[in-house]
Amino acid sequence: MRKEGNDGAVRQRRKRTMGGGERCVSCTTFNILAPIYKRLDTEDQSLRESEHRAYWLSRNESIIDRLLCDRSSIICLQEVWLGNEELVDMYEKRLGDAGYVSFKLARTNNRGDGLLTAVHKDYFSVLNYRDLLFHDFGDRVAQLLHVELVVSSRQSRKNNIHQQILIVNTHLLFPHDCSYCIVRLRQVYKILQYVEAYQQEHNLTPMPIMLCGDWNGSKRGHVYKFLRSQGFVSSYDTAHCYTDSDADAHRWVSHRNHRGNICGVDFIWLLNPNKHRKPLKTTWNEAVFGIIKYLLCQASLTGDNAFAMLKADIPGDYITYQSFYQALCQLGLTNQLTGLTAQEIESLWIQADIDGNGVVDYEEFQQRIWSPVDTEQPEQNPEESNQVNLGKGIEGPVFGFNVKDAVLFPPEVEKGMWPENYSLSDHAPLTVVFSPVKMPCSQPIC
Repeated sequence: MRKEGNDGAVRQRRKRTMGGGERCVSCTTFNILAPIYKRLDTEDQSLRESEHRAYWLSRNESIIDRLLCDRSSIICLQEVWLGNEELVDMYEKRLGDAGYVSFKLARTNNRGDGLLTAVHKDYFSVLNYRDLLFHDFGDRVAQLLHVELVVSSRQSRKNNIHQQILIVNTHLLFPHDCSYCIVRLRQVYKILQYVEAYQQEHNLTPMPIMLCGDWNGSKRGHVYKFLRSQGFVSSYDTAHCYTDSDADAHRWVSHRNHRGNICGVDFIWLLNPNKHRKPLKTTWNEAVFGIIKYLLCQASLTGDNAFAMLKADIPGDYITYQSFYQALCQLGLTNQLTGLTAQEIESLWIQADIDGNGVVDYEEFQQRIWSPVDTEQPEQNPEESNQVNLGKGIEGPVFGFNVKDAVLFPPEVEKGMWPENYSLSDHAPLTVVFSPVKMPCSQPIC
């Protein structure tokens, strides 16, 4: 286990962020490595921790000890061994005794592990809870919680705004190779679709959205870029003033995978209601075009050569739907399990054919696939206005969050290194501290 000196330094840092009398809230996301997947450090690599009760019990007791010591307002866990009743009871009892209400969701097809989200009753009341089953390759799932911040009646009357949040906990499919790019992107798309549908179903006013979990992809991946294009920010990177540049792509790590590679894959994404958002379908298509360009570049094709491949042997200087489809097949993007559906391909084609004349010329190819222009709009300044029309007959400020601090444990991972003596999991827990803030809303709910 870790030395208490380093551990104590991290906790002191978190305590400092909670000072000043602010009613801050915190969120921890942690893939705790299910015992059914944890290989024992023996000559026989087929042995799993799940076969030795003393091992998995001790490790998970230490995990709970750490969670209870940190006392985050929200805890999002992945790879909880939900197939073991004793372990589940231990988490539910100890978290419950500490003031948390918890929700669990197993992966489909009896995979054995799943998600557990716990919310501390001193900070939030749970208004609603929903399961999201992807029913796709990998049997992945997600949880959606609609919660409201517990504040004093005096503070509530003073602010005159509902301090509600939508929280998602998930664990995406591991990218075993490039063929998994589409299904991973689709999992995120389904989450965002579900969140939008929930907002519309309940006629909700704009509120912050937190997406927590193990995303099994780094800052250079398509999932990261997709969420950024939707206005989400990585809370850890925001807290440390890291950018989306290649120079900041490997500043920190949070996982050593089964191949021995270290990478940053655990995120707490934040979307404040003052953020402009492009239509979800548009950004989905743009993300898929990004995958297409990536695969073309992997084939060492330049812009002109890529256009030639997409148009195949068509005599004219344009791409037809048939040649576009054939190119997707050659790139491995039409696999029945992990590829694009016919409806998705049709949607891509409609967006690529800007003038709607039935073909995609070189200029449209450049604009949609090879050199798209980023049209993301900036946030509004919260100090510019305190009254805005929310688009549903409601006027006034809305509730959002500022990222105050973010901490990964053990401390070495914040410097891009993985310590050999860390044994809680093959992931590092990420904790982010948020401070509530009033802000104008720039748009109605989608």
